[in-house]
Amino acid sequence: MTRRRAVITGLGAISPVGSTIDDFWNNLLAGRSGIRRITQFDPSDLPCQIAGEIPDFNPTDYIEKKEARRLARSAQIALAAAMNAVEDADLPDTMPEPERAAVYFGTGIGGLDVFEESNRVLKTKGYSRVNPFSLPGTLPNMPAYAVGRQFQCLGPNFTITTACATSTQAIGEASELIRRGAADIVISGGTEAMIQDFAIAGFIAMRALASSYNDNPEEASRPFDLNREGFVFSEGSGVVIVEELEHARKRGAYIYAEIAGHAASSDGFHMAAPDPNGAGPARAMRWALEDANFMPGDIDYINAHGTSTPLNDPLETRAIKSVFADHAYDIPISSTKSMIGHAMGATGALETIACTLAIEHGWLPPTINYETPDPKCDLDYVPNQARQVEVNTTLSNSFGLGGQNACLILKRYKEEG
Repeated sequence: MTRRRAVITGLGAISPVGSTIDDFWNNLLAGRSGIRRITQFDPSDLPCQIAGEIPDFNPTDYIEKKEARRLARSAQIALAAAMNAVEDADLPDTMPEPERAAVYFGTGIGGLDVFEESNRVLKTKGYSRVNPFSLPGTLPNMPAYAVGRQFQCLGPNFTITTACATSTQAIGEASELIRRGAADIVISGGTEAMIQDFAIAGFIAMRALASSYNDNPEEASRPFDLNREGFVFSEGSGVVIVEELEHARKRGAYIYAEIAGHAASSDGFHMAAPDPNGAGPARAMRWALEDANFMPGDIDYINAHGTSTPLNDPLETRAIKSVFADHAYDIPISSTKSMIGHAMGATGALETIACTLAIEHGWLPPTINYETPDPKCDLDYVPNQARQVEVNTTLSNSFGLGGQNACLILKRYKEEG
């Protein structure tokens, strides 16, 4: 039985390097970093004082003020990105067939800012002053609720929380919903807004963050470089409109790319440390290739998980080699986290958008801050400069805390498939 085909017809990004698709893409190609000193709280007492904040985000540019006050920052950002994606897809504000429209969304933790503020109010002013919307506001499914309510998506509304693999997995599962005929349109992606002092402190305690770049934050994220120190925390949201091919054709939608395959796997190893053999990520990549009916030589570009941590980057390199063998040395690989930072549950969706635009425009975003090669990381990481090349197929990797891995394969849309 021929399975239905899932295509991408709309893109929306709210990110440290831009809140329109044009700005997002142009800044990536220019190698501009969105990492800066934290402004959402005073970081002076912390060893790491930098993050990838969204500059000048005002929720009331997108959402009525009363509604915005009821939503956590992660939900506000998600709704803004979804509005941009729906507009880009030339869809109406209310889905034309609401019961055939779904939301598959994700976040790593939910409304951390609402939790922090409610806890502060409780301890300083008493329970009677706590916002009655505070508890719902902390829930990880609230971004999906906000998106579904806004556009009247009355089909399945699903939230995935698999740490850094979240939105890659969400988009993959959205394509599966299309394949099995349960929806015609899925608004999918991820969001994160966790730039809080105790969250930063927690990652510092794990020795996971780059803490030596407070005076030059744009140089802090340096995936695959020998002198990488740790990842840089960030926030944002990426949203794609996943649509059934015939549905998109009938309404004359522009088709950016087709979702060819996806897969997820588990390390079964450690809460925070990855399997040093890279077996879990390798399984996810291999299974995604099988789902797409691709051979390893069919992949033109890999958007790496590429966190800039001492453990991840050689592990991911090893996993790529185990799957692609000698072809691994011929595949350009880059980490857009070098510019965006690590937006946790949103990062996979932002990277999916980067892959989509690489197919669209024939350019690969660089890995910036790549200065000193690491003998354990010996592949082509598209160092420091964007590269013009024909891109027909992409693989995006996302590996999360808890050893949860997700991979997504896109291909150039062709009528014959």
